[in-house]
Amino acid sequence: MPELPEVEVVRRGLERWVAHRAVAEVEVLHPRAVRRHVAGADDFAHRLKGRHIGTPHRRGKYLWLPLEETDQSVLAHLGMSGQLLVQPHEAPDERHLRIRIRFADGLGTELRFVDQRTFGGLSLHDNTPDGLPDVIAHIARDPLDPLFDEEAFHQALRRKRTTIKRALLDQSLISGVGNIYADEALWRARIHYERPTASFTRPVTAELLGQVRDVMNEALAVGGTSFDSLYVNVNGESGYFDRSLDAYGREGLPCKRCGTSVRRRPWMNRSSYFCPKCQRPPRARTAAGPTGPR
Repeated sequence: MPELPEVEVVRRGLERWVAHRAVAEVEVLHPRAVRRHVAGADDFAHRLKGRHIGTPHRRGKYLWLPLEETDQSVLAHLGMSGQLLVQPHEAPDERHLRIRIRFADGLGTELRFVDQRTFGGLSLHDNTPDGLPDVIAHIARDPLDPLFDEEAFHQALRRKRTTIKRALLDQSLISGVGNIYADEALWRARIHYERPTASFTRPVTAELLGQVRDVMNEALAVGGTSFDSLYVNVNGESGYFDRSLDAYGREGLPCKRCGTSVRRRPWMNRSSYFCPKCQRPPRARTAAGPTGPR
């Protein structure tokens, strides 16, 4: 699933090419693409027709298109392979085209939702007073949000009593961080992914958040991370941050800091990549004492 940098790249493209345009017609080509819109495909198309799309917004990995002069938004679930593409009318249909949105302004481009694996989709939702689609009201602010509260996040870490990578991927604590950028930020901060959050001091939390922000901003600058053709921006272009990764996907390669071979471990149906020298695992705890035998 795309993480914050990839979704932000798409959001910026939509802001440039789609914002403030009036919808002329919506064509749903596969019912699974609107399955989260419980009233069905015809209702989805009818409710969008004639509406103006506002400035696209994002929180963490979640992207939505507000409908101007309403209290509703179209929430985009990109899933594993969803793409929002701005294409000329005359461009051939993509093989996995699921939804087409045409506009009434005569500019010659349309918005297409393409999804090979059909895990994603578009759906219409009421907004909260804060302007979020109501189904994502529980999602925390992301670390690039100017209103992100570092002290509240630190206190939540201490209370959560989990391990740090689990906490980074908990979207109710901090949004937008996925497996790739968690591994990258932890490597930069020299923190093992299984370190207990109860052990974090304010300086350690601040250092980790700084690394999270740095790695995400660097990824944004080069269009995000693309390992295959399934993540692209609205013009169909791939990102290049995979060329700059320090930990993720580098099993067996030398750590760029100390030369030790990077390791991979299975973790929650995913993988964790880390340097065993730079990122020392936490000491085991046993009934014999707070740290146990070494």
